[in-house]
Amino acid sequence: MRPTFTPRRYLMCPPAHFKVTYSINPWMDPSKPVDLALAVAQWEDLRDRYRALGHTVEELEPRPDLPDMVYAANGATVVDGRVLGAQFAHPQRADEAAVHLEWYRAHGFTEIREPEHINEGEGDFAVTESWLLAGRGFRSSPLSHPEAQEFFGRPVIGLDLVDPRYYHLDTALCALGGDEVMYFPAAFSPGSRAALARLFPDAIIAEESDAAALGLNAVSDGLHVLLPQGAVGLFEPLRERGYEPIGIDLSELLKGGGSVKCCTAELRPA
Repeated sequence: MRPTFTPRRYLMCPPAHFKVTYSINPWMDPSKPVDLALAVAQWEDLRDRYRALGHTVEELEPRPDLPDMVYAANGATVVDGRVLGAQFAHPQRADEAAVHLEWYRAHGFTEIREPEHINEGEGDFAVTESWLLAGRGFRSSPLSHPEAQEFFGRPVIGLDLVDPRYYHLDTALCALGGDEVMYFPAAFSPGSRAALARLFPDAIIAEESDAAALGLNAVSDGLHVLLPQGAVGLFEPLRERGYEPIGIDLSELLKGGGSVKCCTAELRPA
């Protein structure tokens, strides 16, 4: 399938209160100071690039007691206008879930489910044309997978994550368009690697250096792929498939364990 641009609607949250004062993933080191002004500038550059490409970006009001709210992708999963809320694994982020659902209710979304089981939104759910790919192993519960399948009416493919650096699916795999993906095989269990190879035989396979730059924490609009600029090995493979990679510098937000995708929730319409 030839890459095709489709305007998207995104939800983002400014990093006005971003800081790293605790560690809930291997990327977070409270001893490394965050340059807040730089974090804000980098985030604004990402937001402005989306808008320049023709996308709509909604903004969620940040709260001073929730420094990780900048990672807006974790707050819910939206498919066909239906919203499956999040339930966070760590207490430090637990209150974010209600803030997100309040935003969705205030902005015209009516089919909303408060989850029974732990899931961290698009951190562990990736939407392709045919499937909902679902990560498990560090954050989201396997029980969230049938819950999502029942709510969205889409087949869910469970994938086991085994490397703590890639604690969410969106750090190890990116949906590009249609049923095309790129991913880092070593982040997955042997059985999950085999399933991915069967489902996506023509996938772009990331090298370890690009995965370690969080290069798979990327956002595609079907043509443009916005990804961390340090993932230099992914640019040419993407171009060879007809995509237009755009390097983004989110080095300050990487200190919290997230990059382009973590900062971007997609509001998929009905």
